[in-house]
Amino acid sequence: MQIYPAEVHNIPSLLLLINSAYRGEASKQGWTTEAHLLQGEKRTDDDSLLKLMQTPGALFLKYISDDGVIEGSVFLQKKESKLYLGMLSVLPTAQANGIGRRLLMKAEEYAKQVGCSSIYMTVISVRQELIEWYERRGYIKTGEREPFPANDGFGIPTQQLEMIVLEKHI
Repeated sequence: MQIYPAEVHNIPSLLLLINSAYRGEASKQGWTTEAHLLQGEKRTDDDSLLKLMQTPGALFLKYISDDGVIEGSVFLQKKESKLYLGMLSVLPTAQANGIGRRLLMKAEEYAKQVGCSSIYMTVISVRQELIEWYERRGYIKTGEREPFPANDGFGIPTQQLEMIVLEKHI
């Protein structure tokens, strides 16, 4: 296994990975699916990934298997003294093999390298199993809540949703 920064030519592979981890039938093979919470087959698209890659202070890390397949990724963006972490994704068939933990550890190393004092993220508030997974890795609920970004192409919510903020000081 190897973790490297992703590049623009990786967008098609990242797109398949991220969408399969969160949406559609393939996502139901893993535990990170949002298919029951949001209608739509896509979590993101090519243009959105390109825009994120081109954002100042941002990068995607990719986890490559020994076979050369991108099995995991995470989006990171430095915002002042904090690092935002989003779209942590692992192929549904590769989940529960430590890939997510390795990506989190690499994100924490990167945060220290770029002078960040903490990492924060937003998580859908009803994703209790996911929240608990992050809490076991040292992330805490900040008490902050944000509206769900319903008009940002994430899909159509099947119920009222909101985001909570988790943070880990490093």
